[in-house]
Amino acid sequence: MDYKSNFIEFMMQSGVLTFGEFTTKSGRKSPYFINTGNYKTGKQLARLGEFYSDCIMYNIKQGLLNKEITALFGPAYKGIPISVTTAIALAEKHKVEVNYCSNRKEEKDHGEGGSLLGYQLQAGDSVLIVEDVITAGTAMRECIPMLKKLRVSLEGLVISVDRMERGTGSKTAIQEIKEEYGIETYPIVTINDILNWLYNKNEGSFAADPEIIKKIEAYMDQYCV
Repeated sequence: MDYKSNFIEFMMQSGVLTFGEFTTKSGRKSPYFINTGNYKTGKQLARLGEFYSDCIMYNIKQGLLNKEITALFGPAYKGIPISVTTAIALAEKHKVEVNYCSNRKEEKDHGEGGSLLGYQLQAGDSVLIVEDVITAGTAMRECIPMLKKLRVSLEGLVISVDRMERGTGSKTAIQEIKEEYGIETYPIVTINDILNWLYNKNEGSFAADPEIIKKIEAYMDQYCV
């Protein structure tokens, strides 16, 4: 799966994946940070859509995802451009036509009204959620009940990176979402993928610092599942 290692390099080139010392929302001192807000250019967004589409098609070919997907749903706000660029990449690179839609933070009370942008979901539609990363799972707990009320089939959730970290309990947010809603998550890469990539990156502009690797290993031992 070359798209995984290529995606890690793409994140680093885009300034999305960085190493150092960062304080997360939970107060943890993390040796790495993922800021998807650093995708800023049209070229970066186009490539991001390709990686999401590659991940989707890989999991379809593995029989893990339904190949008959009606729409991509991108939760507001970061999921909106992801749903658009992924739908474009699926059409242009893989010749797969899907709709895209997103939720409004506030329901529109004029014009056509409604709570959805783009395609208007119908009962029975097969919907795949696309999001950047999942930390506490707050956005999912807001949008999944809304989607279930529309009586659509939720096929899964695709994200950029699975940090594999516990929340306040013993499980990750992804594990909690699966238990609560029965939805599988398909990350493009996990922190394990990133660590393995670092193990094998001994030269070039992204050569790994052994100290960074040790800090990530220690962090994973303490916080990851």
